[in-house]
Amino acid sequence: MPTDVDRELNRIGGTLDRVRARTDLAVSGRNRQHRETEVVRRIGRIAAADGLILAGAIIFGLAVAPLGMMGAMLVALLLVAATLLFALMPASAPVNVEKLAEIPLKALPRSTERWLETQRPALPSPVRGLVDSIGVKLETLTPQLAALDEHSPAAVEVRKLVGEQLPELVKGYQRVPEPLRRVERNGLTPDQQLAQGLQLIDDEIAEMTSQLAQGDLDALATRGRYLQIKYQGDEG
Repeated sequence: MPTDVDRELNRIGGTLDRVRARTDLAVSGRNRQHRETEVVRRIGRIAAADGLILAGAIIFGLAVAPLGMMGAMLVALLLVAATLLFALMPASAPVNVEKLAEIPLKALPRSTERWLETQRPALPSPVRGLVDSIGVKLETLTPQLAALDEHSPAAVEVRKLVGEQLPELVKGYQRVPEPLRRVERNGLTPDQQLAQGLQLIDDEIAEMTSQLAQGDLDALATRGRYLQIKYQGDEG
């Protein structure tokens, strides 16, 4: 016969399963949206390049001389080359993590999310779900920063967490030689420290988002704890 403890554990397990399902759904939608946006950008670049080539060919044929067979073949080759070039070229320039401090606040979460996504394959598989969860929360945070003063204490705390401490946590882990990442030190392996740090950041971003939604900027401005003591102190 199930005890109260068993029922409580089952309830907690069900709650966790629902949270994971919502996160998986949000991640799936986010990835699909990113793919669609990238396809639209590529198609737009191809259309613009091909349009310029055709317009140039028409202007040359009318103002200078008829293109002829060789000219038509050259235009066709240019169209193929431009299509392949822009189809294979990345739709967005890679994010330089060292430049995050210079990015406008409202664009910071999206830029950090893009950088974090490029780091995902090099991170241990158990934390990739956290990376996805952080990405979803960064997208939610983005529109809330549009009206936030760049120089306010609240903005400073957001920039510190999203633009400094999150990248530094990931880079600090990557500086650890691969054979040592599963070696315990002070009770935790680097893999475990990374997981704990990402979980803390995930929770902090969620709390920041909630405070911004409530307009509680004073509380947000005083959230000066984060990772320096607990994780950055163990980085060596």
